[in-house]
Amino acid sequence: MLLKMLPVGPLGVNCYIVASEETKKAIVVDPGDEAESILRTIKEMGVQVDLIVLTHAHFDHTMALARIKEATGARFAVHPLEIPKLNEMPGEFANWFGPLDPIPPPDFTVEDGDKVGVDGVELTVVHTPGHTAGGICLLGDGFVLSGDTLFMLSVGRADFPGSDWDRLLESIRTRLFVLPDETVVYPGHGGKSKIGVERVHNPFVGSEADF
Repeated sequence: MLLKMLPVGPLGVNCYIVASEETKKAIVVDPGDEAESILRTIKEMGVQVDLIVLTHAHFDHTMALARIKEATGARFAVHPLEIPKLNEMPGEFANWFGPLDPIPPPDFTVEDGDKVGVDGVELTVVHTPGHTAGGICLLGDGFVLSGDTLFMLSVGRADFPGSDWDRLLESIRTRLFVLPDETVVYPGHGGKSKIGVERVHNPFVGSEADF
């Protein structure tokens, strides 16, 4: 399997390209910005993108979605609770980014436990509400794409409309910290980590004794 992390945009969103080495079919996760850079990387990898998945619908994770979808013809999926946020941008950021391409409606929605994939790649949807109501993580073989739920020694913000701090911590403790220690965490911002490291050392979630 091929997995490429591509930080994009002024907020440093990690866009991921997950592809099969055998079939060259690929999934793009969180195309946050810099569509041309993402498309160039897709071409360099020699893969065909058939699916785009959002971990959540905050604008910084979606700004290149319309262009990537148009260029590749890929289907687009998101949790149904995120649909109302798809074309919503916080007012305080409007002057930074100006007009954005409208986000097309999803081709289908995903729920907890669903399998999403392309030929040669399959990811399991893990619903992790807290940062947003419909936030998800995507679990692969030995890794998890954690979106803005869990970061390296940090967690997602819970001070946005629709966020919930207690649900965020519950999601991390009951949905992510139950994964094997060696599971690699690929977050929505920043560097990668491992579940075992986060379970012991993440100062926002508490020690194992706390839960």
